[in-house]
Amino acid sequence: MKKPGFNDMEARFLLTSDDGCPRYALRLMEFGPEGHTSYHCHKEEHEMFFLEGKGVVVGEEKKEVPVHAGDALFILPNEYHQVKNTGNDILKMICTVPIFPGQTGKGTTPCE
Repeated sequence: MKKPGFNDMEARFLLTSDDGCPRYALRLMEFGPEGHTSYHCHKEEHEMFFLEGKGVVVGEEKKEVPVHAGDALFILPNEYHQVKNTGNDILKMICTVPIFPGQTGKGTTPCE
């Protein structure tokens, strides 16, 4: 994924409205060593389930929450957050986001 502030991250859209999913999109996200998202927010909530590796999710007030395989996190709508790989191996997670009317689930709506 080539977005400003993102590094060494791949996102695969497993299920979106293009596949007939009316309400939620399912993504597989992989972060290489030192890979990360930007510190960002959007109007959609996130449900994250970590499959492999270890990292941190940076939340509001820059608080870091350690994560590893088997952990699940919920990110509220409009909550700033960032995912970082802190290990030497791939950090892999499944992520769900709601699909807003008129959208596909392949993107998010930035906070205002």
